[in-house]
Amino acid sequence: MLQTIGEWLFWERLWLPANVSWSDLEDKGDHIYPKASHLYAALPFALCLLVVRCLFERYLATPLANAWGIKDKIRLTAEQNPVLEKFFCSQTRSPSQADVTSLCKKTSWPQRRVEVWFRRRRNQYRPGLRKRFCEASWRCVFYHFAFLGGILALYDKPWFYNLREVWEGFPQQSMLPSQYWYYFLEMGFYLSLLLSLAFDVKRKDFQEQVIHHVATLTLLSFSWVSNYIRVGTLVMMLHDSSDILLEGAKVFNYAKWHQTANTMFVVFTALFMVTRLVIFPFWIIHCTWVYPMEKCSPFFGYYFFNMLLLVLQILHVYWSFLILRMFYRLVFTKLEGDLRSDEEEEDNDPPTNPKF
Repeated sequence: MLQTIGEWLFWERLWLPANVSWSDLEDKGDHIYPKASHLYAALPFALCLLVVRCLFERYLATPLANAWGIKDKIRLTAEQNPVLEKFFCSQTRSPSQADVTSLCKKTSWPQRRVEVWFRRRRNQYRPGLRKRFCEASWRCVFYHFAFLGGILALYDKPWFYNLREVWEGFPQQSMLPSQYWYYFLEMGFYLSLLLSLAFDVKRKDFQEQVIHHVATLTLLSFSWVSNYIRVGTLVMMLHDSSDILLEGAKVFNYAKWHQTANTMFVVFTALFMVTRLVIFPFWIIHCTWVYPMEKCSPFFGYYFFNMLLLVLQILHVYWSFLILRMFYRLVFTKLEGDLRSDEEEEDNDPPTNPKF
């Protein structure tokens, strides 16, 4: 049964153009092609990056946070209350007005005291400023080196300057060592982000983050197996270019270098809009949608690959909306933190009188 599923899953007519078979992509002399078995390497890459991240955050990011005076806010602990604790753990962390009214009757507490309890209890789950600083620092450093690696892997390639060259000789395009390392560093990174989502700072777009990481890994895996490596490297480098500025702006914002952070965010906003809403749909997707038809007839893999790119484009539109909201706040108020972060709620209430 497993053999039958495997044969169907790797059916040539699904993933390859007509008159091309997997045997045509077998290594011959100096011509080396990507294979599905290579994908197992993504897990060791991800685990190594998680180890490097832990070392980076402990020995570089944390001392830097100390040097810049980045400290966590002092949080007030929620009072002991078994009724509210049970409701908080078993039902919801953000009760509705009706729930608050019901809990007031059960605890004999006034409404404001119950609301303050839930606010403080939620804050106990939220990560501190230092943790957010360390995470943003790690992502900023990785995107920086990944982008430089992408430039080194692509600057002397003809398809970097002429997108029609992406499909020249497809799919019998020999894999280059630089492409292998660039691909699996990126795949390992996104897999490590997926593995650490439960422990990282939770953002308001948590579900979109999961969709993005899964879609990215699926896109990279499929493009590797079907030898869409040339366009895959272009997509990765395009994304890394603006992510550097976003994470850098967060780092300086957490360090309270607000002028530097605001400047970086303005540049990031412009670059994001150009790369994700102009270059990606009108250059990259146009390249994958139109140019292959000049070489071969449509096949399932062609539609599947473009569908994944469209999923990414939908996420780009959603995040553009969030970024423009942040830009509006920057221009008309001030930018503090990441709009996607599950921010800590302010607690300006005086200590609660236990006799209420």
